[in-house]
Amino acid sequence: MFTGIVQAVGEVAGREPRKAGLRLTIARVPFLDRVRDGDSVSLAGVCTTVVARGDATFDVDVVEATLERTTVGSWRVGDPVNLEPALRAGDPLGGHMVQGHIDGVGTVAAARWKGGSGVLEIGLPDGLEEVTVPQGSLAVDGVSLTVNRLSGTIARFAIIPYTWTHTTLGRLVSGASVNLEADLIGKHVARALRPHAPPAES
Repeated sequence: MFTGIVQAVGEVAGREPRKAGLRLTIARVPFLDRVRDGDSVSLAGVCTTVVARGDATFDVDVVEATLERTTVGSWRVGDPVNLEPALRAGDPLGGHMVQGHIDGVGTVAAARWKGGSGVLEIGLPDGLEEVTVPQGSLAVDGVSLTVNRLSGTIARFAIIPYTWTHTTLGRLVSGASVNLEADLIGKHVARALRPHAPPAES
């Protein structure tokens, strides 16, 4: 479990294709001293498991199912990546409950700095707008954000300067792909209500 409060922007230091997927080496990890083999770490919103730790890096394995559902397969050596260690009992829940289970990949429709804050507009993949609400939460590349406005399948966010500069969000450009995870509670409520929805008119 994570909170969507990014602790650092790391870097992809190694990328090794494997029969079952991909092994990534992650560098520039300021919380490396608390990372152990078997620990969960969020990489751009994707929950991964540490399989090895070096003096200044850690490795994770990514399976085909994750590569198909996220942006991880497009990462290259040198790419920046948002990092967050797993939540510990007693840690502050500064964002919202994030599982690290990506619901889909969105496309950046606009990313700009305006009037002292960042403005981000993201096209949602099919179905995600049904569990996305204005003033609700959405994790974008692992960052807990509040939906400022929802117009059809376009979600708009107003982002404070700290988040804009201390995560990868400030580096996004139109057309970029981002990992999206909808609010956990909203997804379960929507699923519970689905059988009780009135039939669609023919």
